Amino acid sequence: MSDTIELCGRQLANPVLNASGTFDALAALRTFGERLRDRFPFAAYVSKTITVARREGNPPPRLWEVPAGLINSIGLPNKGLEEFVVCDLPQLTELLPVPLIVSVMGRTADELCELVDALDGHGSVAMIELNFSCPNVETGLVMGADPAEAGRAVERVRAATGKPLIVKLSPNAPDPAAVAVAAAGAGADALSLINTIKASALHPDTREPALGARAGGLSGPAVRAIALEQVGSVARAVAIPVIGMGGIATGRDAADFLAVGARCVAVGTESFRDAAAGRRIADELSTILKTS
Repeated sequence: MSDTIELCGRQLANPVLNASGTFDALAALRTFGERLRDRFPFAAYVSKTITVARREGNPPPRLWEVPAGLINSIGLPNKGLEEFVVCDLPQLTELLPVPLIVSVMGRTADELCELVDALDGHGSVAMIELNFSCPNVETGLVMGADPAEAGRAVERVRAATGKPLIVKLSPNAPDPAAVAVAAAGAGADALSLINTIKASALHPDTREPALGARAGGLSGPAVRAIALEQVGSVARAVAIPVIGMGGIATGRDAADFLAVGARCVAVGTESFRDAAAGRRIADELSTILKTS
């Protein structure tokens, strides 16, 4: 069985991507140097989520370890659209040996259209991910929770670009499969899920919230079983490709997501522990697929 996989018209060397915000390619270049290009750990790269205006993110502390997982309340800090296009996009274009997927989030469909319109003319952007799923910001996730709102937003953005659109779904929606169907019907080319699940923790000494924003999103192996169920449910409901993620730490984990219908998988929290996790998981997955 070949390792290569097709996603939205692009041929990828293997099915393993990164989850947005969990692997900073430019920081990795500063750390690992030029050899990063030759041993880039993912078959496509998903950028940090970009917003129209600059965001400072949530107050610290932003990370808290829990059994089998990690709660983060990062809050999407980023330079904003203009500085991303002027500064980061040229650097990523030069660095990346794989297709670039730019993740964007807007509070309204108008903001999403502004983001997508600014990226549409850049040939280095292979696909655009619409982040309808982050639990750490003040949008209320209206677009990600309600099928009708999701469909209207995707329809608006679809008219603004010819680039493939990946809609990232929220696991906190009452019915993620219904949102998936609405997004697919409105013109999404692929779907990705899950993002983190709403969570909180108390500091053991003070019994006060451990995170500066009081709550955040849980990721890691603790959410894997939930992710597997939601990915399978969505894959059965739509005909477009699904990118599955949530606690993937080994090739066997990745194979499970493919078995329930995912076309590709994305690695997130595991990259904090092992910067080369994407390559390792792809190698393990390749062995499993060739012997199964």
